[in-house]
Amino acid sequence: MASPSYYLEKVTKEFAKLPGIGHKSASRIAFHLLKMGKGDVYSLISSITELIDNIKFCEICGGISDNNICAICSDTTRDKNTLCVVESARDILIVEASKKYNGLYHVLSGLISPLDGIGPDDLNIKTLEQRCRDESFSEIIIALSPTIEGDATTLYIASMLSSLKLNITRIAHGLPVGSDLEYADSATISKSFEGRVRI
Repeated sequence: MASPSYYLEKVTKEFAKLPGIGHKSASRIAFHLLKMGKGDVYSLISSITELIDNIKFCEICGGISDNNICAICSDTTRDKNTLCVVESARDILIVEASKKYNGLYHVLSGLISPLDGIGPDDLNIKTLEQRCRDESFSEIIIALSPTIEGDATTLYIASMLSSLKLNITRIAHGLPVGSDLEYADSATISKSFEGRVRI
C-alpha cells in the first residue's frame, strides 16, 4: 500500500501544472483539501467535471460556449462589421464587461513568443486571415496586452492583413505598458476601446 506522502505528492504534481502555481503553493492546496470536508471536496470535483463536460470552444471565434457556436457569434444583433482580436477566451469576458464593444471576436489562443518556441503557426492566426478574407469586416481591432509579445503579435497581424485594405486598429494604451488585459478594470478597458488608434 502506498504511503500518505505518495498521495500528497501525486495531487501536488497535478496542481503544480496549473498556471501561476508553484510546487509550494500546490502542496498547500493539497494539504488544504485534507482539511476540507469530503462534501466540499466532492463538490469541487463535481464542478470541475461539469466544466470539462459542458464547456467547449466556439468553432468560429474560439470563445467559450456550451454549444458548437457561441452566443456572441450567433447573436444577430451584434455588429458584424467589426472583429476584435484577443489573446484568450477569458479576454472576451473582460472586454464584454466594459460594455463598449458590440462586434465579433477572434481568439488567438496565445501570443507570438520566440523565446518560448511559440510562432505564428502555433496560434489561430491563419484562421483569422481566412475570416478576414471570407467576411466583410470594416475594422479589425487588435486588443492584446501591451507587452513585448503582444506588440510583436500585433505587428505580425497588421502586416499579414495589410494586403486586404482593412481598417486595422489597436486599443489605446490606457493599459500600463507591460500589463495584462486580464488585470485591467472595465473602466480602463472602456477608455482603451474609445481611444483605439490605427496601425
